[in-house]
Amino acid sequence: CTDLSRWRGPLNSLKSDEAASGPKQGPTFQDGQRRVDYVLTYHVQKPQSVRRKTSRFADYRILRSLRRSLSTMRSGGTPPSKEDPEIAAHKHRLDYHEDDKRFRQTEFEDNLREVGLELEKDEGNKIPGIGFLKIHAPWNVLCREAEFMKLKMPTKKVCNVVERINLFIHKVTAPLHPKVEPNRPQNVKHLSHPFSREKQHLKFDLLKMTFTGITSLLGNGVYTAAYPLHDILYEEWASYSVFYKYQPIGLIRKYFGEKIGLYFAWLGVYTQMLIPAAIVGVIVFLYGCATVDNDIPSMEICDPRNNITMCPLCDRACSYWKLKTACGTARASHLFDNPATVFFSIFMALWATMFMEHWKRRQMRLNYIWDLTGFEEEEDHHRAEYEIQVMQKTLKKQDMSPKVVKGFLLSFPLQIGVTFAVVFGVILYRISIRAALHMSSNPTARSNIRATVKGTAAVINLVIIIIMDEVYGAVARWLTLLEVPKTDKSFEERLIIKTFVLKFANAFSPIVYLAFFRGRMVGRPGDYVYVIGSYRMEECAHAGCLMELCIQLCITMLGKQLIQNNLFEIGIPKIKKLIRRRKSDMDSQQQEDYNMTLERHEKDHFLGPFVGLSPEYMEMIIQFGMVTLFVASFPLAPLFALLNNIIEIRLDAKKFVTEVRRPIAARAKDIGIWYNLLRGLSKVAVIVNAFVISFTSDFIPRLVYQYMYSPDGSMHGFVNHTLSYFNVSDFQPGTAPLQPMHLGYEVQICRYKDYRETLWSNTPYDLSKEFWAILACRLAFVIVFQNVVMLMSDFVDWLIPDIPKDISLQIHKEKILMVELFMKEEEGKKLLRDNHTNQSPFQPRSRPASHTPSKC
Repeated sequence: CTDLSRWRGPLNSLKSDEAASGPKQGPTFQDGQRRVDYVLTYHVQKPQSVRRKTSRFADYRILRSLRRSLSTMRSGGTPPSKEDPEIAAHKHRLDYHEDDKRFRQTEFEDNLREVGLELEKDEGNKIPGIGFLKIHAPWNVLCREAEFMKLKMPTKKVCNVVERINLFIHKVTAPLHPKVEPNRPQNVKHLSHPFSREKQHLKFDLLKMTFTGITSLLGNGVYTAAYPLHDILYEEWASYSVFYKYQPIGLIRKYFGEKIGLYFAWLGVYTQMLIPAAIVGVIVFLYGCATVDNDIPSMEICDPRNNITMCPLCDRACSYWKLKTACGTARASHLFDNPATVFFSIFMALWATMFMEHWKRRQMRLNYIWDLTGFEEEEDHHRAEYEIQVMQKTLKKQDMSPKVVKGFLLSFPLQIGVTFAVVFGVILYRISIRAALHMSSNPTARSNIRATVKGTAAVINLVIIIIMDEVYGAVARWLTLLEVPKTDKSFEERLIIKTFVLKFANAFSPIVYLAFFRGRMVGRPGDYVYVIGSYRMEECAHAGCLMELCIQLCITMLGKQLIQNNLFEIGIPKIKKLIRRRKSDMDSQQQEDYNMTLERHEKDHFLGPFVGLSPEYMEMIIQFGMVTLFVASFPLAPLFALLNNIIEIRLDAKKFVTEVRRPIAARAKDIGIWYNLLRGLSKVAVIVNAFVISFTSDFIPRLVYQYMYSPDGSMHGFVNHTLSYFNVSDFQPGTAPLQPMHLGYEVQICRYKDYRETLWSNTPYDLSKEFWAILACRLAFVIVFQNVVMLMSDFVDWLIPDIPKDISLQIHKEKILMVELFMKEEEGKKLLRDNHTNQSPFQPRSRPASHTPSKC
């Protein structure tokens, strides 16, 4: 099963692969031979420009930076972490004179030449005022750095039986796989030894190992941009016509690096796992549709023979109404509030656990295939902004900590308060518009009050969420910059936490209000709860707040996905291109001809900078929350998420390939802090769904009535059981309806939904014993549901191993083969030494060693 050919060194293997790849492709230098591996852009000064004298302080900063960089190189320090330099160069650009910039640029380019890189400048007139520094990393330089970094390279082929099974499966599903070379399966896996980085990692590390780092130069304005060039990966990945195919994850990893490769692999696994969740959700919804005509409570509400008069929904403007007018709402609520939703909540809790386990296994498999099993993150060095801030504060003798603490303590709670204030504003809007519609003389407006109020309030919430999302993103970044984190990793994690908290509160505050607070603090007729004077708190419809919760969740989810995630990502780049064309003096034909003359590095200059993966992850994390947290009220959420993600994968692919500059290939073995957020949401989802089923839906009251109060064990009489009586003479002054004869007769007693004592009891309007019995059952259900589901989730977590069995066996087998390989190498070296010591007497140098073995 093994190929026992002699092991070749990593450099020889690399060279043979390079030679076998054929002639150079893609952008090259003017000679047409050397490939452009990296591009730096800078401002080109006019020849007549006046040079200002360099300040003594600037000279001091340059010399200090050079000394620090030289000491880092001499001590053999690890290069800084591989983050896109344009992300690290936000603001805080020092006001260097042009002489200083030119001096630093010259020094940097000299350093690049000293480490062996080849440079070529392009200061043509195609893009006025912009110069390009093209960089090529020769083969011997890459080999030297690869050997220094101990990168993994293939040494020996190992047979894998599981891979042969995968080969058969691949042949069956061949139409679903992209037609790219790296995606072809193999039944042989190379045994690797330290030597595993892609070329892009080496190129950027070489730039950062010079005396002045490229990140610092970008931050100081010496260079304006730094990026590798695009060349491939569109037809079989970024095109919408291949939406049904798998992603070429191996090629994505080679093109963008492991960090971005893991994001798209995770997005693919998440989308695949949504398929069974969407199917079960559709089945639950269809079950509700099939049983709506047999739902006894809905039939009782819609029955015209039940002449039930309900109390007014608002003071003065609203009048009495018939319960049968809520027939449509009751029937629609049954589509989402039925016994199948309890099963679906349990299923989704287990689904979230299986998704996390499946991703861990997939991640481990990718780590094995990409030779990341022994990868450890490099030491994270200080950010350029941190060093600049420290230097400025040191010179000014200021302390940063009071400003940071004060800014955080004031701004962060203020933003949370703004979110709650917005929710409260929408509540007042619903109260006001309902009263206004009841007072309207238009019969159409009066007949559709519920739908109008629910729909418009949900749309207003959506617009506010989209606007505040952008505001909160900027606030989170400002707060993080105010803290001045030392390292790039610390900066990214702090920014993610702040952004997640603010955006999560922004998206879910209206939903949490509808699920757990609306209709809870209303009071009763004659003793309602008022806010801000005469605004009476909202009541739920007779069928409960679950239907309105479903509407809000549906509009928020679809709106964010269609508008914020898709239209913005498609529309904003097109608007920018349109604005750039309008500013240009050329017509469309001239613009097209001009673009044809541009080379690859000049075209990439017009693309937007890569801003990181955080926005992409954040979209999916918020969507994951909507799919899991309130799935009991909206079983179609997984279906909408699946349809969105099918588009989102290709949309993100197109954006990465055609709309932003190619990012630096960064290494990573996992998705970082995002996994912890996903796991936390999956745990919280169990508790939230338990409360939704128990307190928001009518599931518990129906069970209690059926098994405790129903005379025949059926649901007949449930509606009447949930309604209490109110004597209209007990209205507070000024709150009675202005049109008491609206129904054509005088009303003496009206009904309202609550569990209270009857009018003829000793304590009328007090909470009844049925209320406390149902409350106890609700709390018991929450405790039982939460513990049972979490126990089942933990059992599934324990049952599924994190590492696939075939991968663990292969890792163990490779360790044994690696030991055997090196033992054979040592035996060969020992045999060589023995032959050398037993050479003929004509070689005097070997003779003393053979006669004096004790000295060896």
